[in-house]
Amino acid sequence: MSRALITGGAGGIGLHLAQRLLREGWEVTLLDNFQRGRRDADLAAVTTAPGVTLLDLDLGRPEALAAIGTRHTHVYHLAARLGVQNVLERPRAVLEDNVALTLAALAAARRQDALECFLFASTSEVYAGTLEHFSLPIPTPETTPLALPPLARARTSYMLSKLYGEALCLHAGLPVTIIRPHNVYGPRMGSAHVIPQMLERAHRLAPGTAFDVYSAEHTRTFCYVDDAVEMILALSTTAAARGEAVNVGTQAPEIRMDSLARIVLAAVGRSATIVPAPATEGSPPRRAPDMSRCRALTGYTSRVTLEEGVARTWAWYREHVSGD
Repeated sequence: MSRALITGGAGGIGLHLAQRLLREGWEVTLLDNFQRGRRDADLAAVTTAPGVTLLDLDLGRPEALAAIGTRHTHVYHLAARLGVQNVLERPRAVLEDNVALTLAALAAARRQDALECFLFASTSEVYAGTLEHFSLPIPTPETTPLALPPLARARTSYMLSKLYGEALCLHAGLPVTIIRPHNVYGPRMGSAHVIPQMLERAHRLAPGTAFDVYSAEHTRTFCYVDDAVEMILALSTTAAARGEAVNVGTQAPEIRMDSLARIVLAAVGRSATIVPAPATEGSPPRRAPDMSRCRALTGYTSRVTLEEGVARTWAWYREHVSGD
């Protein structure tokens, strides 16, 4: 019997992953302190299913280890302090808390009787220093040498906490797989991301009003959460992925932000003139992962088109967030 512990389990990717694991017959333990995780109908539907345990605990507290137990075959460490506001206003807390959470998750993993995989969620931000100081290849492979942005810059705190987390995992003496998610979006994925923010702005747009698009010429690729979960599950159950850092995302199409705005407006049923606005501070001009390593390890490639994914995302947010 496969048994999963998901830290940050009430969050977006965590709950989607839990739903997927349950369909495969796994037992699942969700651990969350609900600083960011949502108590909603989606969580209730999962936690009332057979084989699911919800632990309302802070991973860093001593009682968490005892509550977690020793029977999990897979630990998915998704919990982290993140978000632009946290990073800019509390960079020290971001550094300290994320390192402490990773150390606590590794301690829990060491206590498991038959651990097959500790999966650590890092970030695509680990490539930010290379982009700033050198020539970053796009699409970006995991073999790209990593450089650091200025350490005194608040924005560096998050990527540095994740990069240090990668090192902790690789030297932990455990069967570890590291993922670097790139622009994962979808239902129940929070509001502090470009797609839900655009969807809400488009929904509230008054007739005849222009639609401002920041960083209009910047390009990104986007990965729907269902595709990301399939990659995560495959990587966590593939022995060849142990000891690897692997991009999770979609390699193509790479799309401009003003083109994304047109897809969002169409999904919401709005018509508006798109007006370029200033670039967001710290926003890289391009970001797209090279997915060759993930494809080689899992055989999986993203299947949900951006148009379909945005439409699904809007349907969920319209019902659960926008309220009208």
